[in-house]
Amino acid sequence: MILQLKQLFDIVGETKDVEYNINIDELPDIPVSKSFCSPIAIKAKIENRAGVVKLNYATRFTMNLCCDRCLKEFDREFENEFEHILVQTANTKNDEYVVCESNSLDLNELAISDLLLQLPTKILCREDCRGLCYVCGQDLNEGECNCS
Repeated sequence: MILQLKQLFDIVGETKDVEYNINIDELPDIPVSKSFCSPIAIKAKIENRAGVVKLNYATRFTMNLCCDRCLKEFDREFENEFEHILVQTANTKNDEYVVCESNSLDLNELAISDLLLQLPTKILCREDCRGLCYVCGQDLNEGECNCS
C-alpha cells in the first residue's frame, strides 16, 4: 500500500490511521513467503508531533513452520510492533530514518522487511522440545529410545 504523506509532513498535529491486510499472493518471491498461512494484518498510526513524523504499526500473521529440533510442522501466530521516524530527505545515510521520497511510503515493503528481520533464527515447536535421537531418529518428545 502506497501512502501519500504530504499533508502529514506539512501540518503539525496531523494524524492518519491505516488498517489493512497484505494478502499472501502479494508477497514477493522469497523462500519464506510460502510459509505464510494467513494474510499479514497491518494496523498503523502516523502522526506529526512538533514537526517530527512518526510511524507506529503492528503486524499479525500466522506461519507454517518446521521445528529445528524434531522436524515436526506446526503453525505459529506472530505479533510484532514497529516504530519509525519518517523524513522527506536525508543528507547522510542513516538507518534510523525512513526516507519518503515524493512524500510517499510503500508500507508493504517496509512491513515485510521489518517482520522478516524480526523472525527468530531458531524455530522450535515448543520451548522444551527434546528433538530427535542423533543415533536412531526417535522423536524424544514422544518417548525415550533404546540407544546408549
